[in-house]
Amino acid sequence: MTTSVTGELTMYTTTWCGFCKRLKKQLAREGIEMVEIDIEEDPAAAEFVMAVNGGNATVPVVVFPDGSAVTNPSAREVKERMAAAAAE
Repeated sequence: MTTSVTGELTMYTTTWCGFCKRLKKQLAREGIEMVEIDIEEDPAAAEFVMAVNGGNATVPVVVFPDGSAVTNPSAREVKERMAAAAAE
């Protein structure tokens, strides 16, 4: 389970999630790289996502390099937060 501060952007997804697919395409278009973890293949990742979302397995969940997590963010929000982190 990726929950520590790694310096990488991590996105928890499923293969059938339309919001996940859209966000992945938008981030790729912006040149933002991320590590993708399918919660249906990783039980520990599914537990993490449920912990972030009050017991719900809602995806996408994006974990930023500082360890903070956001559920279903916009590509703009991800880009802004990554830019702010790079500026620090």
